[in-house]
Amino acid sequence: MKLLTCLFLICTLSVFGKNSYAAEIWVAPNGNDANAGTRDYPKLTIAAAIRQARELRRLKYAAVAGGIHIIVKDGEYILDEPLFIRPEDSGTASSPTLIENAPNARPVISGGAAVNNWKRAAIHISGLPTEAQGRVWEAHVPKVGGNTLLFRQLWINGKKAVRARESDTDEDMGRILSLNKVKQEIYIAVPKVGLPKDPGQMEMVIHQMWAIANLRMKSITVEGNKANLTFYQPESRLEFEHPWPAPVIDKDHKMNGNSAFYLTNSLSFLNRPGEWYEDLPAGKIYYWPRKGENLSAAKVIAPSLEKLVQVTGTLERPVSYVFFKGLSFVYTTWLRPSLQGHVPLQAGMYLLEAYKLKIKGTHEKAGLENQAWIGRPPAAVELTYVNHTGFENCTFNHLASTGLDYVKGTHDDEIKGNLFRDIGGTGIQVGMYSDEGFETHLPYNPREPLEVCTNEHIENNLVTDVTNEDWGCLGISAGYVKGILIAHNEIADVSYSGISVGWGWTKAANAMSDNIIKANKVHHYAKHMYDVAGIYTLSTQLNSIIDSNYIDNIYKVSYAHDPQHWFYLYTDEGSSYFTVKDNWTPTEKFLKNANGPGNVWENNGPHVADKIKNQAGLEPEYRYLLTGIKVNADNQPINHVKP
Repeated sequence: MKLLTCLFLICTLSVFGKNSYAAEIWVAPNGNDANAGTRDYPKLTIAAAIRQARELRRLKYAAVAGGIHIIVKDGEYILDEPLFIRPEDSGTASSPTLIENAPNARPVISGGAAVNNWKRAAIHISGLPTEAQGRVWEAHVPKVGGNTLLFRQLWINGKKAVRARESDTDEDMGRILSLNKVKQEIYIAVPKVGLPKDPGQMEMVIHQMWAIANLRMKSITVEGNKANLTFYQPESRLEFEHPWPAPVIDKDHKMNGNSAFYLTNSLSFLNRPGEWYEDLPAGKIYYWPRKGENLSAAKVIAPSLEKLVQVTGTLERPVSYVFFKGLSFVYTTWLRPSLQGHVPLQAGMYLLEAYKLKIKGTHEKAGLENQAWIGRPPAAVELTYVNHTGFENCTFNHLASTGLDYVKGTHDDEIKGNLFRDIGGTGIQVGMYSDEGFETHLPYNPREPLEVCTNEHIENNLVTDVTNEDWGCLGISAGYVKGILIAHNEIADVSYSGISVGWGWTKAANAMSDNIIKANKVHHYAKHMYDVAGIYTLSTQLNSIIDSNYIDNIYKVSYAHDPQHWFYLYTDEGSSYFTVKDNWTPTEKFLKNANGPGNVWENNGPHVADKIKNQAGLEPEYRYLLTGIKVNADNQPINHVKP
């Protein structure tokens, strides 16, 4: 046993830097978890390497004096469960743990399940539109853990397919005719493609001001050229009781018509290439291939896991000095909309309960006219009670909900030089919003300061094509944070605002202060939602700065509730004690809504110096992230206001 231990140590030691040693643990797709973890005899899984590193630290081997490097060779690592990193996995300032790519490798950590054995459907499929008959392919739904996999996304050779929907494009979306809050019913015109008698697994997605709602459909009653729709609980109650944001019914013609919507997830809507449908009871998937796609040879992936990595400490025992470098995190799911619907308040935070107050006011806010309690969508990579951790040169891609989330109790972490792309929700998220038992308008100011996410650095990341399912999410979203630095990031092709900092809608003292949003480049935003800005803030944030950012190219959205209600800079309710200066925008289209005291605005607009404008966004050494990125691929029109 002693001989084996000595051999193990010899195998895992390597020189790292002058006069210092670090342990190396190698991982490869052709490895074996019984191996020693050397370059020649690597582990098979990252989880086994993490355990081995934990044992090295527990037994206090001198090998870890210079740190532990878990070196991951090229290949795909498909997870059965999330990687879990605990306080026992912590490093130190002089002996950190790095989980990193091998030289010239780009390892992929995946939560996906392969969909194999596709064949062209040979017989008539009941319920499939005529134009799709004979053109769709079918496969059996994968089984995961012995169960038929429920999923909401499908990727063909890395390109997301479209969940079958009744309107071919967003501009083709219909408008709600009317709704009955008491009966919890919505009336729509029967779409051109018609409606099945049984809604099956159908969903309705409603555009409502700054957020969407996903409602699972319970019944369809056709009355002439109109259809009456009802929905399952709990989302039906939430949708009809909560006041903000509500579906727009513009009976007085003061806005831009009633809310737009689309229907999705019915076989009867699968009528064009690129669309798919999962028939869960039958255990089959149907897909109409796009031009050039050969399903006999294609790599088709359905997501299986909601989380890929979970780093969780406690207030007393946080996780410290663990870093990720050069890894790709791909293919996650998020199932709440399929199981309970999804009715968000803002920034993708979903409502658990919300209603209008018959008599205004609470103890904390005399004029408050509604109350709400929220939940937080999961992230592919999620960290709680950590410090001195970081992500560098990583890719977050093909994800259903949030990409990377520092939730609570974190400080002195760094998110630098990463690519966030093709994400259904928010790209990067940091800080508390409201716990499930904490009313969302209350100012968050915990007794224990370490609960507040503090001194987090988010720099030189490219965030693009995120929020592509939950349109009310953000490129970079920060809740209650202190000392956050959001600098030199580029954000493009987002459905709502680019950067949002703050929560609570309050001028009251809270945990936020000393936040800096500097030298970012935000462009091609508001792809779907208005009441929007390139940079958006909420609530009192003492000694905070919005400085030297570049904001341009807001999308033109014909179905927005108020076509003029878009801005480059937007300090919303309670925003106080900000200095907003030297931000370049094409025009001075800003909104200061119900702001508090202490805000200073200086030199913002088209006259800002070219040097400031040109230095915003990714710094030169990080511009390689832009390689292969195409913005506004669909040539959506851009809003312009004459100076």
